[in-house]
Amino acid sequence: MNYSTQMDAARKGIRTKEMEAVAEKEQYDPKELMKLVGEGKVAIPANKLHTCLEPNGIGSMLKTKINVNLGTSRDCKDLDMELRKVNDAVSMGAESIMDLSSFGDTQVFRQKLTKECPAIIGTVPIYDAVVYYHKPLKEITSEEWIKIVEMHAKDGVDFMTIHVGINKSTAKRFKENKRLTNIVSRGGSIIFAWMEMTGQENPFYEHYDRILDICQEYDVTLSLGDACRPGCIEDATDISQIEELVTLGELTRRAWEKNVQVIIEGPGHMPLNQIEANMKIQQTICKGAPFYVLGPLVTDIAPGYDHITAAIGGAVAASFGASFLCYVTPAEHLRLPDENDVKEGIIASKIAAHAADIAKGVKGAKDWDHEMSTARKNLDWEKMFDLSIDPEKARSYRASAKPEKEDTCSMCGNFCAVKNMNRILDGEIVSIYDE
Repeated sequence: MNYSTQMDAARKGIRTKEMEAVAEKEQYDPKELMKLVGEGKVAIPANKLHTCLEPNGIGSMLKTKINVNLGTSRDCKDLDMELRKVNDAVSMGAESIMDLSSFGDTQVFRQKLTKECPAIIGTVPIYDAVVYYHKPLKEITSEEWIKIVEMHAKDGVDFMTIHVGINKSTAKRFKENKRLTNIVSRGGSIIFAWMEMTGQENPFYEHYDRILDICQEYDVTLSLGDACRPGCIEDATDISQIEELVTLGELTRRAWEKNVQVIIEGPGHMPLNQIEANMKIQQTICKGAPFYVLGPLVTDIAPGYDHITAAIGGAVAASFGASFLCYVTPAEHLRLPDENDVKEGIIASKIAAHAADIAKGVKGAKDWDHEMSTARKNLDWEKMFDLSIDPEKARSYRASAKPEKEDTCSMCGNFCAVKNMNRILDGEIVSIYDE
């Protein structure tokens, strides 16, 4: 039996090799997974032309996945460095790489990713159109915007962020309700500027059915971009954000009617006390479609440490239903991240994702923690290193301050509670001071 997309296959009762792989990774019943894919509650981004893909499922009932943003810019155009970042991200367990390149021959990098990288590959066609056509923004035609989407699909990308929710109606609402930081989405600001200069409707909204046809042909998952995501906590959960989300809910329904998988993008900057409500609103309006969040960053004051503010928000968001975390690096708001920034961002996001999976009761999530706790109880340092989320850092920390006795660390020494409890419960004498 033929099928066009993973969603189409699921609705026809066809268990694809991608579904089988995801079910095995997740320790999930394949029949139940197929049902969730068919309902749109799980997405398996898997372009038919991305043949080296190792598929992953994205959905609130599965393990929380993380995305790593990479790519060249006018000021940082070293492709070799970006490829090193890609390889590092994959080796550290990132399930998704998003190419945000905005300078140079972007297609070369994109095609290299889809030919060689096993991670899910995402892109933002709006950025690439500006680079590809080499002409002023207002001179790009509606047809040219759509052609870039088609090019990315043919290049094998698994999901695309399309800023389709900011149409003339939502743009009017945005202008009527002033914000502190306006529109901070790069793609959102580009398409808003184009609409203002040309007086035309957002071409992705106006020609949405053509976008869906392209996605259906190649099985590209639509990541419905949040052009009006809040750029500061003062703008969180405002009229512009919610109006756009309502539009995305309608666009989700239309995509599902054509068997196109959908992910919904969300905030952004947001106070802790608003995160749960935002997750519930999205789940209601978008009928359980996977939610992809940037952070959320829970305070605006931490440039250089925004991987921490994002991890705090990400853990809370994922525990209440977000299923896909876009990593944030210490360099956010400051510069293109270097290789160490990428590592710091990935580790922070992985901690947030794992913490949320424990809270949600995802099958097998606590097993890792149980193994680590057992190793700690047994003072098995090598096992602790192996189980660490960053074994290299754990080893280097211990090596930098070698203790007098190997069964302790330099912080507690003979005062080590674990060591002393093990001994006293084994009937030994504990002296501490004179040992």
